Amino acid sequence: MHTTGASDGLVVPEGYPENNDGTTRVVCMPSGTETESHMDGLWYALRVKPRFEKLAHTHLESKGYEAFLPTYISRNRWSDRVKSVTMPLFPGYTFCRFDVNSRLPILVTPGVQFIVGVGRTPLAVEDAEIQTLRHAVNSGQPLRPWPYVKIGQTVEIERGPLQGLSGIILRIKNVDRLIVSVSLLMRSVAVEMDQEWVRPIKDGKSSDFSADLIA
Repeated sequence: MHTTGASDGLVVPEGYPENNDGTTRVVCMPSGTETESHMDGLWYALRVKPRFEKLAHTHLESKGYEAFLPTYISRNRWSDRVKSVTMPLFPGYTFCRFDVNSRLPILVTPGVQFIVGVGRTPLAVEDAEIQTLRHAVNSGQPLRPWPYVKIGQTVEIERGPLQGLSGIILRIKNVDRLIVSVSLLMRSVAVEMDQEWVRPIKDGKSSDFSADLIA
């Protein structure tokens, strides 16, 4: 806090509180808030300690960063009951948007080990991949981690809770699943879907569905 009077040469708007000696009390604020500055930048994947995903995510948000921890519901069957547990879709990782040139506050966050990249150079995650993951997580459709998939029938979802997404479609045990991936991590997520929702993509354009699904 900075206290100033007329002798400081500052133009003070009317209505500011005054001190006992008649000088005007002015609180000097930065041009932009910390939270606003944290909303700039690109998305990065952060490697975190095992089982520290939620802790790191919480600390990043408390610092004003936009953080994203995609999760799913794992149902573990016991002899007398089924227990549902929220688990990270990418164990050992969380995502955060920040200016990579001001990354020290990220690296000193509890649980964070390093920013994913090549050598000492952090590599950003494509914004489209983050938005696709968010859409899948928020769709309400059952989903789970899946081995990284690069080859398969690429489709676009035309309707349903996954409308607007695109990815690779696989059929596993008679259940159709849309595979969405984070290329940097070489990890994928499988989301259950209805085949009637999709239209395959060929040469960047939608076409009539005729290709067989991968068994």
